[in-house]
Amino acid sequence: MKKVFMQGLKYVISILIILVIIGPLLVVLFTSFKTKEHMVTVSPLLLPDFSEITLENYRDVFSSKYLLSAFKNTAFIVLVSLFFNIIFGSITAYALERFHFKLKRIIVALFFLGMMIPTFVMEISRFKVIGSLGLYNTLGAPIIIYIASDLMQLYIYRQFIKGIPIELDESALLDGCGYYRIFSKIIFPLLAPATATLVIIKSVNIINDMYIPYLYMPSTRLKTLSTFLMSYASAQQGSWQILAAAIVVVMIPTLSIYIFFQKYIFEGVSAGAVKS
Repeated sequence: MKKVFMQGLKYVISILIILVIIGPLLVVLFTSFKTKEHMVTVSPLLLPDFSEITLENYRDVFSSKYLLSAFKNTAFIVLVSLFFNIIFGSITAYALERFHFKLKRIIVALFFLGMMIPTFVMEISRFKVIGSLGLYNTLGAPIIIYIASDLMQLYIYRQFIKGIPIELDESALLDGCGYYRIFSKIIFPLLAPATATLVIIKSVNIINDMYIPYLYMPSTRLKTLSTFLMSYASAQQGSWQILAAAIVVVMIPTLSIYIFFQKYIFEGVSAGAVKS
């Protein structure tokens, strides 16, 4: 009896957690298909009758002249930032994990010290650096910041590389492979789950970030999805159904990235690569 009660309690808690997470998303989704009249007459947790569902809200969002440029700017920033994060992060993590050299511990400590310092503490100096490089109000400003200021990729890649047997490197060296070929042909392919994890985390952070694009790219033509949504919300005060449609449109890239890469996250890093 106690076992059945505990099992039932687990199901109840799980359902409540799911409702807490999914509930607000459903409210936004349902609202995006309603007219202004339905906002008053229909419950936020329900859709109107099928014959009364409207797509007019989405037409209004897609008719905005800044939406397409926001998608392009966001995609460019995400792709370039991810490329250099993956390349620099994986190579640096491999060097720190596989090689022993002087001052290695100090270098590792400095890397992680940079992760511990709050961003706003260095904001004034960072703003001056971006300005002196001539990158202010360009797409290069957030790209440089996303590559240099967040070193999460080092932590993720180092944890995965620790699980790759060093015997792989030693066997390849005996076969005449150089370190570049070992990394590119053996180690990096085994880091696919780490890369997928990094892609999801970084992409979500970059797409959802409003602070850096707003501060460093004030130009209207350089709006990202987050800053587009902010300005669109100001222009649509009181039109909650149109704003809900805009939120759903902005969520599409994040959901697409997660759906595409999530299958790689739980794969083994090097399962079956070496037989003990």
